[in-house]
Amino acid sequence: MLKTLNRLLVFREPAVPRYEFEAGREDRPSAPAGGRAPSGAKKPAGGAPGDTAAFEKKRAEGRRLDAILKGNRPLSTSLDENERLLKEIFREPGNKDIVFRPFSIGTERPRRALLVFFDGPVNTDRQNLSILQPLMLFAGLRPDRIPAERGEPGPAGQEAREELAKRIREALLPGNEVSPAGTVREVVEDVLNANTALLVDGLDTALLIETKAWATRGVGTPQVEAVIRGPQEAFTEQIRINITLIRKTLRRSSLVTEFLPVGRISPLQCAVMYLDDVANPALVAEVKRRLKSVGADYVNESGILEQFIEDMPGAPAPQTLATERPDRVVAGLVEGRVAIMVDGNPWALIVPATFFSLMQAAEDAYNRWPPGTFTRLIRYVGLGLALLLPGAYVAIITHHPEFIPTDLLLAFAGAREPVPFPTAVEVLLMEAAFELIREAGVRIPGTVGTTLGIVGALILGQAAVAANIVSPILIIIVALTALGSFTIPNYPFSNTIRMYRFFYIALGTVLGLFGILVGLFVHLALLARMTSFGVPFLAPVAPVTRSAPDYLWRGPAWEQEERPDYLDPLRRRRQPRISRGWTQRRTGKGDDRPDGR
Repeated sequence: MLKTLNRLLVFREPAVPRYEFEAGREDRPSAPAGGRAPSGAKKPAGGAPGDTAAFEKKRAEGRRLDAILKGNRPLSTSLDENERLLKEIFREPGNKDIVFRPFSIGTERPRRALLVFFDGPVNTDRQNLSILQPLMLFAGLRPDRIPAERGEPGPAGQEAREELAKRIREALLPGNEVSPAGTVREVVEDVLNANTALLVDGLDTALLIETKAWATRGVGTPQVEAVIRGPQEAFTEQIRINITLIRKTLRRSSLVTEFLPVGRISPLQCAVMYLDDVANPALVAEVKRRLKSVGADYVNESGILEQFIEDMPGAPAPQTLATERPDRVVAGLVEGRVAIMVDGNPWALIVPATFFSLMQAAEDAYNRWPPGTFTRLIRYVGLGLALLLPGAYVAIITHHPEFIPTDLLLAFAGAREPVPFPTAVEVLLMEAAFELIREAGVRIPGTVGTTLGIVGALILGQAAVAANIVSPILIIIVALTALGSFTIPNYPFSNTIRMYRFFYIALGTVLGLFGILVGLFVHLALLARMTSFGVPFLAPVAPVTRSAPDYLWRGPAWEQEERPDYLDPLRRRRQPRISRGWTQRRTGKGDDRPDGR
């Protein structure tokens, strides 16, 4: 029996592989009748069958090409050599997507040239009109200024090559984005970004031409951060469209966009946006430093990038503000924050983030301040219900029934009389069932998921009460808890609250209200210890700093005079002291500066 359990629980790699790839069968030595391989036979790497020599050769070839790319190898003046090297890097002819288009520049002495691009992501019409037609039909280069076929040596040859590249770039290519590249790595990265590389024989410089034609969806409405009053535009998967949406709203010359590649196997463009005359330079430098230090192979989503750049990975709350709304990004930039966007992802990250920014909705700024303050207070009440209500219910029923009025206690006892489970088990069953319904509703596409969530919750709750598994009081508790979690505007923060709810249920079961108070104290201590890019998470409350009335409550728009002090922006004030100019008395007093410092 011990041997059987050992075989079931402990995995051992078989001595002889039980399967074989077709490509490796003829290269493998045949085994004798006893089933044992010859003593001189090599075992394939990792136990996988196949030709070991071919495997090692393939790996060495990959390392050689990676070394060429990492070493910034310069381009050669020989077109044939550049073509051969690029074909090796792009795995041609095995790779059918890459296209090498040879042609001749139409001069009196034709010169060989080559276009390198991927079929599909590029705009072929733009290629024909902006590259091939001008070079093949309308080229007017004088032959006396063209370098020799193999490149003239010395300063004269270099000067002639530079003049030829400049003439082609300035006079023969009408595209609006043409940039030179002198290394193999620059050519490869630009071709991977759906652009076209032009190589000319005799030149050690390639011309990179913008020809992108990615298939993208149009600008739609926000799906997660929907508002009743406010802009109805959301980000898309195309980073250029997202930047355009921001610049369309924030038309200022100091708005800076910097691109940083993130990822080693497939570097994706990561855009860092900030107002150069508002954002703290130290904050901008820290954001760029963290992005440049990411050493992952592939980062395709802002949620993955967030995990690499956050201050405390195990913290009880997210440390970046994820949003799909351009207007929220613009509001953060104006305050002095920094926005991070990843190509191919419709969510932007705003840093630094605080507890109060996570609890703010996009619609708060568009409503008048009395209802805006009221809805924000309702949101904080919902946060308290989602986090503490189930644990407090268990603690009071189990350890502190004297807290409940007598009539209500009798009603609770009568409702729970037929239930066979303790209160803690009852709560855990219903909370787990509700989390299952919620997760299933998210995974099922379309309106079916919403219908499943509503019908499933009704049927499950009614059936559980009818079967005397839970009490009707608990259905009310679970429903209020769910409604409270839905009021939290930030989805990652809402998920964190859902997770910590079970810890408070456990504390209420074991230690009662004392355990919940201890857990709440530890929770607040952890939040006070957190930072987001060096900014305290509970600022401007802990520590107390100067800020406009827009954190616990929503102040009037004309009182939002100063930017948050914890961001330490270059411009302290964002509007004059008297911003409603029509109410200002004509006494000559008051700060009339449009952007007081």
